[in-house]
Amino acid sequence: MKYLIPAIIISAVFAVPVASFAQNQPMTRAQVRAELVQLEKAGYHPWAVNRSKYPTDIEAAEARVAAQNGATSYGPAVSGSSQ
Repeated sequence: MKYLIPAIIISAVFAVPVASFAQNQPMTRAQVRAELVQLEKAGYHPWAVNRSKYPTDIEAAEARVAAQNGATSYGPAVSGSSQ
């Protein structure tokens, strides 16, 4: 009996990360394609000659897509005020 409680605690510690990881669903090919189309409409061109701007170009396009979708980098836009 004295080994039961620690065994339950240890198994719970190992089960929580697995359960949280299982919530991430893989993207389908259609979802990846739709995201790429959105980024291209926002001004990102993966075939552009100037590769030195890669990180800033895609980050800017992702920010524009997020703004169009009404989301911030921390989640969806929420109306309200702060005091």
